[in-house]
Amino acid sequence: MLSYILKRLAIAIPTLLVLIVISFLLMHSAPGGPFTSERELPPQVLANLNAKYGLDDPLWKQIGSYVWGIVSDFDFGPSFVYKDRSVNEIIAQGFPITLTYGLLSFAVAVIVGVGLGVAAAVRHNSLLDYVAVGVSIGAQVLPNFVMAPILVLVFTLWLGWLPGGGWQGPEYWIMPVIALSTSFMASIARITRSSMLEVLTSNHIRTARAKGLPERRVILRHALKPAMLPVISYLGPAFVAMITGSVVVDIYFSTGGIGKAFVDSALNRDYAVMMGVTILVGALTIFFNLVVDILYGWIDPKIRY
Repeated sequence: MLSYILKRLAIAIPTLLVLIVISFLLMHSAPGGPFTSERELPPQVLANLNAKYGLDDPLWKQIGSYVWGIVSDFDFGPSFVYKDRSVNEIIAQGFPITLTYGLLSFAVAVIVGVGLGVAAAVRHNSLLDYVAVGVSIGAQVLPNFVMAPILVLVFTLWLGWLPGGGWQGPEYWIMPVIALSTSFMASIARITRSSMLEVLTSNHIRTARAKGLPERRVILRHALKPAMLPVISYLGPAFVAMITGSVVVDIYFSTGGIGKAFVDSALNRDYAVMMGVTILVGALTIFFNLVVDILYGWIDPKIRY
């Protein structure tokens, strides 16, 4: 198992370095510069700014300095817009909020989705199955940018039950978590149901039932683990999608998460913040795909070879 993990790490680390370099090159090739505006700066002022931030150095030196700062100190450099703040400080302010409702949304999506999918598969072609499939299809067509305004309209403006924005307490978490988790919950439920139906018709499940094992034990001990393989392969990208999907949630619910920082940096040409958030999301994608690969190898040892 250790050699399997090391092989995956040997792929993940160079991939992250390539991501950093590509992100830097894309931002560097964008039209204009971080100090381009409607009112053109005097040439001497622009030259001083480029010298201050090292933008007048050769491209290879800029890339080397940027990559070395991230690898050695996890330093994304200074912000081009907020003169007294670094990119790390901006990310540190918003990322804990995004991570909080991202983890809560992930937990809700997994628990409800897996439970709904297993129940639908076990009670195949019953009323419960039809209801579960209907709920999954209905939730699938309601992405977060549709759910968010509906939730605000109903629970804030009409009923007045929940606050429509902010991040001051648990009552502020409810609508962002629902908006972010609904469509993912539906996908997890569909994948779980399909996988569980396939596993329940396999030979080892027939053998377990023929031995007289209780149905609960058959489901939990013998069917659930192999049925989770396709679900686990979906969970890694799904979690990262919840983090990146926070842009909509941040805008609608004014949570102050990292999504708003990314949008503001794009509008203000703060390329340093844009690169920092992009690399952070890319690193999370690589990390959770690595976790999925390791879980795959643990659940099904044949995959290691």
